[in-house]
Amino acid sequence: MLIPLHWRHNSFAVFILLTTAPSALLAQWSSYPTAGVPKTADGKPNLSAPAPKAPDGKPDLTGIWQNNRTVGGTVAARTSETPPATNEDLIAIARRSPFWNLGSQFKDGLPFTPWGEDLHRQRVADSSKDNPDAHCLPMGIMQFHNHGEPRKIIQTPQVIVILYEANAGMRQIFTDGRPLPGKDADPWWYGYSTGRWEGDTLVVQSAGFRDLGWLDVEGSPLTDVGKITERFRRPDFGHLDIEVTIDDLKAYTKPWTVSVHQHILLDTEIIEFVCQENEQDSPHLTAK
Repeated sequence: MLIPLHWRHNSFAVFILLTTAPSALLAQWSSYPTAGVPKTADGKPNLSAPAPKAPDGKPDLTGIWQNNRTVGGTVAARTSETPPATNEDLIAIARRSPFWNLGSQFKDGLPFTPWGEDLHRQRVADSSKDNPDAHCLPMGIMQFHNHGEPRKIIQTPQVIVILYEANAGMRQIFTDGRPLPGKDADPWWYGYSTGRWEGDTLVVQSAGFRDLGWLDVEGSPLTDVGKITERFRRPDFGHLDIEVTIDDLKAYTKPWTVSVHQHILLDTEIIEFVCQENEQDSPHLTAK
């Protein structure tokens, strides 16, 4: 398996592995049947069945979700039968993915301000060596959304928790009616998140991020004035659609929106991920 040297011990390497690995390698937990799965007449999981409902009648987003792989804005098939022959081939594929480069989803790239464009250009020139994920620090929300490793959503009446297998990330989305904290709140890696239901769509507002954040591997920035709006929708039992709008007028000339599509994983669980364990790359990170 060929991967870039300075990414070998972090979740980007895992992202590449998941992109090229056969499905049998994705089994992370001794198979234990998922409860409440609707079945077709022949006994197979019916992923097109109606989405389950929570006790309050809202769609229940609970489940383990796997990101649909995309390249250049389209869903990519597994490539295990014809894996990339060289590191260069591997990187060429990765650079077209939204995990690496969100601008790949737009014909003209992201609408950077001059400041945002300069910062992005410098990060790319430095081979993303300062990406927090490369140092076992929390990655950005969009990297989490686009990551190949699964995430587990746990929905309760007062809070929705998302556990990301990648880098052991964790978010809390409060749905108890509280407002977002004010401007004096300490900035957080994942910001602060509150959610409300608009019909069958969960609308999540997040703010209060640390300055100079990273939205993708290349380093598309998110600043301390940035806001993120996510719209979660479960159209049926087996699928989850997320529309994400980035509003950060320090880094971008206008808000922009991307879509993420995920499918449910059954009879499995997320696993422990400790990035720092045996991490030996940091002293060797360079711009080339």
